Amino acid sequence: MKKWALGDTGVDVSALCLGAMFFGSRNDKNVSYAMLDQYVDAGGMFIDTANIYAHWVGGFHGGESETLLGEWMRERGNRADVFIASKVGFQYPGVERGLTAWQIEAECDKSLRRMGIDTIDLYYAHVDDRNTALEESLEAFNRMIQAGKVRFIGASNFLAWRLEKARWVSKTNGWAQYCCIQQRHTYLRPRPGTNFDPQIAANDELLDCCRENNVTVLAYSALLAGAYTRNDRKPWQQYIGTDSDARLNVLSEVASEIGVTPNQVVLAWMLHSNVLPLIAASTREQMQENLDALDVKLTAEQLKRLDEAGA
Repeated sequence: MKKWALGDTGVDVSALCLGAMFFGSRNDKNVSYAMLDQYVDAGGMFIDTANIYAHWVGGFHGGESETLLGEWMRERGNRADVFIASKVGFQYPGVERGLTAWQIEAECDKSLRRMGIDTIDLYYAHVDDRNTALEESLEAFNRMIQAGKVRFIGASNFLAWRLEKARWVSKTNGWAQYCCIQQRHTYLRPRPGTNFDPQIAANDELLDCCRENNVTVLAYSALLAGAYTRNDRKPWQQYIGTDSDARLNVLSEVASEIGVTPNQVVLAWMLHSNVLPLIAASTREQMQENLDALDVKLTAEQLKRLDEAGA
């Protein structure tokens, strides 16, 4: 699989990151293992989870995804071959939302125990905490790195100015900096004035800020849970409007011209735009569709049409 530089860390990761949100909960062990094995067999090594996954699924409480990943790594004996990302910040049963030093350190230790590993390769601040000083949070993340419990840190659901302020705080104090940001992002654009609280969608300001500072942008909800290809799935209401109608028309045209699916065009467009997409799957066919997007070639003319579509 193609590789992608992760910020200025000097480390390359897979160009498609596998999201493990529902592994161990909505996706049982057999399905989860099959998806992980198929991804790794295709050359993938970048796997994304979080402490809260997936507490909102009935009968589960959070931590299930990390636990399953730990079991899978032990059974496959492949810890050294994969790059594991996890997160802290959102609430789940028994844990409040926040990024205090105590929360970061306690949740990091829990995640390490669940996965049975010594180090988390990439540890995200899953959501901005405006009630805790950035200095407190970033110093705690830096301690986790110094202790060998974390290699690199990233941000998620941050506004551009908060990401830049965090970068300045880290640089001023000689602490580790956020090397990447994981944000809601897809081909469709949210209507002006709408939001996804507590999630934050990437915008032009954030993308420009990241380009200027060599911060890798990762996109979650890249395929809108199947809304681009499934008749029974519709985009979130924040995307509904004439701008999206125009972009969907061009997306369909380009997919037809190349002979691929709209999902594959979306993923290829992101990669051409220097955005690293997260993918998810619960069947071999879905996984293969995602993986095959790496072979999609978009011409300069098609990229221009995709970029300029809409109001």
